[in-house]
Amino acid sequence: MNKPNNKLSSGFSAGITPLHRIAAWPQQRWPWLLLALISSGLVIAALFMQHVQGLNPCVQCIYQRSAMIAVALFAWLGFFAPTNAFARVIAYAGWISSAWAGLAAANHHLWLQREANPLFNSCAAFPNFPSWAPLHEWFPSVFAVTGICGDDGWRLFGLNMPEWMQIIFAVLLAVAIAVLAVRILYLRKI
Repeated sequence: MNKPNNKLSSGFSAGITPLHRIAAWPQQRWPWLLLALISSGLVIAALFMQHVQGLNPCVQCIYQRSAMIAVALFAWLGFFAPTNAFARVIAYAGWISSAWAGLAAANHHLWLQREANPLFNSCAAFPNFPSWAPLHEWFPSVFAVTGICGDDGWRLFGLNMPEWMQIIFAVLLAVAIAVLAVRILYLRKI
């Protein structure tokens, strides 16, 4: 007589819920790799749109691009050290703060396009990076401002670029918070 199988018919081990599996994601490489590839792909798409399609980025676009690059860098950190608790905490904090900063820049960009008086509120000609890291001088092909915030020519499914970035950053932020909350609730650790 065969011993009873500890697997449920759905393929999950007895007692292990889908939320427990989600809680284990941060200690695995593939979720961090997925985040790193998506965020890196979005940066590459932005550079393609700028250098091939001729869409010039405004200062708010550069801030959003910087935030997406930061998400990618923190995701790569998580990928390379998913079992190191310190690296994982840094990756989480960077992911959440970068997604928040990107969402804030996208929201401000939309406000400039929709609500701001164009005679009194225009976007800056140069990004306000720290003096110790003038990225727009070091890497002008990535971080230099060549457009204005009011440009609204590009659309996909009726949404312009800052609207898409608002959605993307909101999803990135929501996923980060959800995974962290599930991990804390089910595993009682970060």
